[in-house]
Amino acid sequence: MSFPTAPAAMTADWIADKLGQPRGALKGFTAAAIGTGQMCDSFRLTLDWADDTGLPATIVAKCPSHDEASRNIAALTATYVKEVSWYRELAAGSGVAAPHCYHADIADNDVDFILLLSDLAPARQGDQLAGLGLVGLAPCIDAAAGLHALLWNDVRADALPWLNRDTSQLVRALFPGLYEGFRERYASRLDRDALDLGAGIVDRLDAYLTRTPSARTIVHGDLRIDNILFVPDGARCWLVDWQTLGRGSGATDIAYLVGTSIADPAERTAADRAAFDAWIAALRARGVEPDEAGLWDDYRIGALSGYFMAVFASMNVERTERGDEMFAVMAERPARQAIALGSLDLL
Repeated sequence: MSFPTAPAAMTADWIADKLGQPRGALKGFTAAAIGTGQMCDSFRLTLDWADDTGLPATIVAKCPSHDEASRNIAALTATYVKEVSWYRELAAGSGVAAPHCYHADIADNDVDFILLLSDLAPARQGDQLAGLGLVGLAPCIDAAAGLHALLWNDVRADALPWLNRDTSQLVRALFPGLYEGFRERYASRLDRDALDLGAGIVDRLDAYLTRTPSARTIVHGDLRIDNILFVPDGARCWLVDWQTLGRGSGATDIAYLVGTSIADPAERTAADRAAFDAWIAALRARGVEPDEAGLWDDYRIGALSGYFMAVFASMNVERTERGDEMFAVMAERPARQAIALGSLDLL
């Protein structure tokens, strides 16, 4: 490995080179931790240029997590490979609302990596715990449609091995045990219906993992507002944290977004179809002709995905007080959604 994986290992000349500048152009830099991510460590680098070159005053560096458990699960699930590959192979020119990438590199061990990205401040990360209503989610739904339209039922995606890694055997082996640990950890935080939903997923795990969606495309896989940056007035957003990319139904991303974001069950019930219809309209605006009936079934089953992610991620990353509550919310809200939509009945 011939590149730094933390700000302490970086030099001013190395950063300057990756931004296309000569040695000596950058006099120095400072680094400050940002974000609440559980899988990576992110830093804002403030750059002190020798001349007023018009180059960025700040950039963002993404690095492997300091937590060994998070790095181990990242290696097993190709988490870092997916994000680096997204920026290397697809992001530029895709039209998808995402940060600009100045540099991306990853070692053969699939763990040591570095990303240098544009700093989108004053855009700010959404707050998963506070949640967000349907009006606030509108730009997110449109941005997601831009991603989904990129490779909608497109055979070109077959040529991207990092996008087609089959982790179903790993998930099949791990999920039942992870669910037992999750149920024990959150027994006093979640109600019985929410806890029992996980048992229903375990019972139908093969059907859940092998189901063929109505349309296949590139999916974000963790589309929640903690992974979205918003301008101060909320009218525009950028999708970030591309570590769970895969192929599946775009409707799952939308169900996941709505289910994890809207705290009030009645408000979310009213939002499910409205969000789906807005997504369908955004796809059509991009030239996609979707099968609404089939995709609505995908959406209903996709409501399980937020709960599924909460179980899998919470038991594999570093525990924090905020993380515990975030994962509880990630399970609780989608559980109500999945129960209301009869998601298990479709498996």
